[in-house]
Parts: sequence; C-alpha cells; structure tokens
Amino acid sequence: MEPAGGGFSEDQFREACAELLRPALPGASWELLLEALGISIYGLLDQQTGLYEYKVFGVLDNCLPDVLADVYMDLDYRKQWDQYVKELYEKECNGETVVYWQVKYPFPMSNRDYIYIWQRRDLDLDGRKIHVILQSTSVPQIAERSGVVWVNQYKQSLAIESDGKKGSKVFMYYFDNPGGQIPSWLINWVAKSGVPNFLEDMGKACQNYLKKT
Repeated sequence: MEPAGGGFSEDQFREACAELLRPALPGASWELLLEALGISIYGLLDQQTGLYEYKVFGVLDNCLPDVLADVYMDLDYRKQWDQYVKELYEKECNGETVVYWQVKYPFPMSNRDYIYIWQRRDLDLDGRKIHVILQSTSVPQIAERSGVVWVNQYKQSLAIESDGKKGSKVFMYYFDNPGGQIPSWLINWVAKSGVPNFLEDMGKACQNYLKKT
C-alpha cells in the first residue's frame, strides 16, 4: 500500500480507525493496567527491555472531537498546558516537516529529544467522522544536544470520534524506548499516572481552548 503522505500508509490510518471501533487485544499478553474515569489502559510488556506498549480506550467527557484533534495538533498551545514540554516546534528538513520535541525527565535523569513526523487525516467511514493522527520517529536532522538523550524508537497513534453526546470516544497507541537505564518506578508511573494525567490535562486544555478561540 502506498503511503498516504507524510510517510504513513492508508492501512495505518485504517488500523487506528478499526481499533477505535473494535479494540484489538489478541491473546493473554495485553494486561489491563488501569481503569478509571471512563478510560482503560492496557499494556504489552517487552521482556527484553522491560518497556510497555500501551493501548488506551475510553471517553473524554465534554471534549468535542474537532476541538480535541485541534488541541493535539496545536504545538504552541501544548507548551502552555503540558508541563513536561521543554521545547516543541516544527521544522522543515530536506523538504519534509518534522517536529522537534524535548521532554523533561525527573532529576537526575537527562531530558529526552524526539524528532518525529506526523500527519492528521479526517476520515468519513460510513457516515462516522473520525480524526486520526499518526506519529513516528524520523531520522534525526537536527544537531545533537549535550546532556540530552535522543529517542530513536517512538510511535503514537490517536483516533477520535464523537461519543454521541458532548464528548469524544478515543483510542490511543503509544510506545517509546527512551534509552538509557529507566528505573522501574518510572515505567510504573507512566502507566498509573503519566498517561491518565496527560489525558486529563488534555481534556482541560480543550475547555480552555474554546475560551481562547
């Protein structure tokens, strides 16, 4: 299948839509890590690295799909509501738009740098409007920074549609390998607090985004 633009194939967008409509958690390997506030977080453990792939399903109340997608794509606005952003901006590199993202890590760990491509598509599937955003690491085209660790494995997808009320039904897939020695407490924190807090903050950001606009 040919890429749909931005390095992503049509199949990748369809797969994200399919997960939103019918979650795919094959076998017994995916474990339910957390269920709260209408959100379920599942993890698939990689025994070699000790890292998880995550799948998130649920509903964000009082957060319209169009607004949620716009908030997610608005990098300048994210710097206001995401406390872990150190730097975040788009840059043209060799005719391709990439995103540079530096994430704050707790002391004494070094911050992490990400270079990724991303693309949003608004799809109509049998009358259902679904927003899909795909992200994946790109070849670094920005000079390395001293004291910051490059992340070369990162992938995220987000699919959003109306919950039929005033909220959004969401599916999110997330994986990254931040490199270095990651303590187990931080891995546990990502699942138990990091992802839920991010979704909660994004929900609040949607409310403020409406006021801003």
